[in-house]
Amino acid sequence: MSPESKKLFNIIILGVSFMFIFTAFQTCGNIAQTVITNLNNTDFHGSGYTSMSIIYGVFSASNLISPSVVAIVGPQLSMVVSGIFYSLYIAVFIQPATWAFYTASVFIGIAAAVLWTAQGNCLTVNSDGNTIGRNSGVFWALLQSSLFFGNLYIYFAWQGKTHISESDRRTVFIALTVISLVGTVLFFLIRKQEDTKAPGEEDSTNEILGDSLSAQNKMTRAVAAFKKSIKLSFTKEIMLLSVTTAYTGLELTFFSGVYGTCIGAVNRFGSEEKSLIGLSGIFIGVGEILGGGIFGLLSKNNRFGRNPVVMLGIVVHFIAFYLIFFNMPNDAPIAPMEGTDDVAYMIPSKEVAIFCSFLLGLGDSCFNTQLLSILGFLYSEDSAPAFAIFKFVQSICAAVAYFYSNYFLLQWQLLIMVVVGFFGTITFFTVEWEAAAALVARGSDYSSI
Repeated sequence: MSPESKKLFNIIILGVSFMFIFTAFQTCGNIAQTVITNLNNTDFHGSGYTSMSIIYGVFSASNLISPSVVAIVGPQLSMVVSGIFYSLYIAVFIQPATWAFYTASVFIGIAAAVLWTAQGNCLTVNSDGNTIGRNSGVFWALLQSSLFFGNLYIYFAWQGKTHISESDRRTVFIALTVISLVGTVLFFLIRKQEDTKAPGEEDSTNEILGDSLSAQNKMTRAVAAFKKSIKLSFTKEIMLLSVTTAYTGLELTFFSGVYGTCIGAVNRFGSEEKSLIGLSGIFIGVGEILGGGIFGLLSKNNRFGRNPVVMLGIVVHFIAFYLIFFNMPNDAPIAPMEGTDDVAYMIPSKEVAIFCSFLLGLGDSCFNTQLLSILGFLYSEDSAPAFAIFKFVQSICAAVAYFYSNYFLLQWQLLIMVVVGFFGTITFFTVEWEAAAALVARGSDYSSI
């Protein structure tokens, strides 16, 4: 197998591993608030929104140290250990206890920071300037396939159910825990960077991959990774991209947790309201997979860079927000267990609700594939710190969004995303134009990015 084939193999295994883990975790996040609402008349008094706020809050803080952790442990083992913590969080729902639920939320926040920093490094060291766009798209399409499989099961398993029984809950979460563990084991198939490099090829990001380094050298590299994270945080490009990244954190919260809760709370959907949560997740996944696949395959033939894809993403999202505003009751995100009988500006339509799910997924893939691509392109020599900053900003905004989702009506949540999304698109354009100008000045072909 050629070095290039081995690198593509690593990208595919990385994507498949994430697909299994996030089939479990994203399905868990999509149904968590609905499941918990059905538990709140017992001794359990947790909140899915609060749990997610804790996860993303800890996640954001942990990104400050995650490059150092990956530097010491190595990316492969970092992803394996992180995957185990994801599985433990999901397993808590088998027999929920409030203390275990919130404790697991803290630990998975730390694990998520390490997991995504290691993922960013693995993606970068197995790519180059010509393949980063393709590899970002391939990884994203495989990752977002997770939304399809888990939610397809939820759709059929919860068909016609208005209440989630203890047996229903345990069956779902035992299956999700096993799926998460399978994804964790698959990380062992990733070839180390030393095995994937061509003879004589050097990779500056290899700094965090040396298993044979002495403890002292590893600590030195850990400190260096932390310093690079701080230094990069104040560069013009990172600060501009942080606005775009902030938007992805807000809309991540909306499509992965809030929107499914809204659909499940609309009583006018009848006996299908709970199964529609699964169908919504499926169509979010279809949008994500379609976007990741198309933008990954077309990246090498894209003469115009990343800006048109991001423009498509914001237009698609604005259309989705407009339709959701007209279709969903304002109190849907914070409705009680009994749901809501309110009507927005039209009688709630299941078809419109599911179409909006597709648009949310498609728009999200536009932003995330291009952010992964531009970060890997601009920071090929500092991939771990750059991706740590990306996840730091994204996760802290997701934490804030999950917190206010406990209190804000739907219209205010949509308005916040519209404003931040508008400015995030402009700042992304600015960075892309500067990157293109720098390439032209060096005599490189802009389409190569």
